[in-house]
Amino acid sequence: MSDRLTTIAFDADDTLWHNERFFTLTQKQFADLLSDYTDRDTLMARLLEAERRNLPHYGFGIKGFTLSMIETAIEVTEGRVPSSVISQLLNAGRDMLSHSVDLLPHVEDTIKCLQGNFKILVITKGDLMDQERKLTQSGLRDLFDGIEIVSAKTPPVYTRIFEQYGTGADQGLMVGNSMASDVVPMINAGGWGVYVPHGLPWEIEHAAPPQHPKYHEINDLGDLPRLIQTLTKGRYHASS
Repeated sequence: MSDRLTTIAFDADDTLWHNERFFTLTQKQFADLLSDYTDRDTLMARLLEAERRNLPHYGFGIKGFTLSMIETAIEVTEGRVPSSVISQLLNAGRDMLSHSVDLLPHVEDTIKCLQGNFKILVITKGDLMDQERKLTQSGLRDLFDGIEIVSAKTPPVYTRIFEQYGTGADQGLMVGNSMASDVVPMINAGGWGVYVPHGLPWEIEHAAPPQHPKYHEINDLGDLPRLIQTLTKGRYHASS
């Protein structure tokens, strides 16, 4: 197995900046609005079912989540959901699409110290306009050599991107908080997958950790430069 590493890619939501907490707050509001019709656990289970059904149609992101909430509200109320509730769900979705962008710890310093040694990319899923907004507001956009907003993260997608920007997936590393999207398919493409836990993983993004020498887990992005020094046998030196 080659230990040469030329290209490093980062997931965006809940890897570079906070995102999950806005979904959590909106789900609480959703449960409060529908509390007269069903209990929270049942509602969340029905919402998850709707999200699974709708992913092939709406893809990942806040717009699909909002439509799934509305669909679930109609289902659990047997079509009796008040128009005022639908209006509040639409407003909640719009609020999510305009939330502030707050970086997670060590993000900017880590990216800057890797610059000059590797090609640095962002590979993220979600709504195009929302992800573009967050990248711009994060202040990080100019630090990346490439930005890819994709509908799915699969081995062929990683193969294409790392061949386009780097020297192939086998000399690339993907770091993110989703085992199912950031880690497993990257390893299946031949590269390194680095898992950075963040909160409770979305059930749809759950996967077992791979038993593979190119799989690694770190506590936060501040640990990434040291891991890369180990992977490259000390040939990488952090930029000042």
